[in-house]
Amino acid sequence: MAEIEIGWWEILLGVAFLLMFYLWREEKKGLPRSYPFLGMLPGTLYYINQIHERATVTMRRSGGTFLYKGPWLANMDILVTVDPANVHHIMSANFLNFPKGPKFKEMFDVLGDGIFNADLDPWRAQRKIARGLITHMRFHKFLVQTSKEKVERGLMKVLEHASDNGMVLDLQDLFQRFTFDTSCILFTGYDPGCVSIDFPEVPFSKAMDDAEEAILVRHVVPELIWKVQSKDEKDDKSMMGLKLDDDKFLRDMVMNLMIAGRDTTSSALTWFIWLISTHPRVEAKIRDELKTLITPPSEFHKWRVFKQELKTLVYLHAALCESLRLYPPVPFQHKEPTEVDTLPSGHLVHPKMKIMFSLYAMGRMETIWGEDACEFKPERWISERGTVKHEPSYKFLAFNAGPRTCLGKEVAFIQMKAVAASIIHNYQVRVVEGHPVEPNASIILYMRHGLKVRLKRITK
Repeated sequence: MAEIEIGWWEILLGVAFLLMFYLWREEKKGLPRSYPFLGMLPGTLYYINQIHERATVTMRRSGGTFLYKGPWLANMDILVTVDPANVHHIMSANFLNFPKGPKFKEMFDVLGDGIFNADLDPWRAQRKIARGLITHMRFHKFLVQTSKEKVERGLMKVLEHASDNGMVLDLQDLFQRFTFDTSCILFTGYDPGCVSIDFPEVPFSKAMDDAEEAILVRHVVPELIWKVQSKDEKDDKSMMGLKLDDDKFLRDMVMNLMIAGRDTTSSALTWFIWLISTHPRVEAKIRDELKTLITPPSEFHKWRVFKQELKTLVYLHAALCESLRLYPPVPFQHKEPTEVDTLPSGHLVHPKMKIMFSLYAMGRMETIWGEDACEFKPERWISERGTVKHEPSYKFLAFNAGPRTCLGKEVAFIQMKAVAASIIHNYQVRVVEGHPVEPNASIILYMRHGLKVRLKRITK
């Protein structure tokens, strides 16, 4: 019998085939494949642009909690969970054992020592300052005045110009400009004037977008790599950098408030308007609700929605909540236990172990929201009495939960309602045919390609 010789190429080909087979088998299960030494990193990097959808599939197939295995010795294992019982335990019941941790601060170094990075006493001190500012009556009056002026003299002027000239408009860019302007005015007293038909360049906004994308990558790339990449930037201290260090507390506080005001609200508005434009039934119901507030009828085209009646817009509020459920502006939350603990799901966690919530996946879980979890259905937020239905924060995490519940929740709803109502009342928004709509790979859930639309003025 003739001898069969097997060369190195045949062996490598066989190994490659086996790897492909195992990868295919795991993909059929909907779970990430863990490779020797590399863990699940290769698949994560390959599918980085679909990270939110991949997380959703993984959560469904794993029962709501999954251990992500990072590269060997890289300390990148992450317990990802969308189990409401786990969320409640971590965010409320055992809050003190689950700070954000030092690794979070390193990844989010652009935020400095601000409230989003702080833990324990520094966090309490900054939260007290922020609460005193945001809940003050004068702040709310200033908020209403500032937002009203920006809606009337800025946002609506741009929309009118685009509509009258048949222009294609990127609403995501416009909303970012609007919230950047209002945040600057509210927290620094300066109006950069970004909401203009000239669309001036905004270097700060571009820098923040780049930073937010880099932060997401830091969650999936070994720490050594991104620390080496950022070393030169940290070592190069200009005179401006030294000056900022002298005013570090003020800088960090303003930076955190700016991100909270600019990024989350503009993201929420972008996804909301897209959902409305693709769901004519919901759009019509909101428009009908708005018409009940118009007095006198002759003011139909002049009316800008920014009155006390905003609180009576139940269906609009429900639609906004539903949009936030499906497209939370901050799609991930990150925690680190300080002591060994057992979660309600039975998973054991230990110090320095990373725990992550996928809010994007959480809003799509049938075990949490029912069989229609992926449907845009504002009615789920309206009670039998016709009032807004409350959902527990450990189920609806868009505004965080427990002691870290978002202080700016009411501020966000005021701005979102004012902008959304003014647009829906005056214009029909339609996405440009063929324009792709998909989430960006960032810590803020922006659209990768913006939201290109055309506007048609509503007639009486």
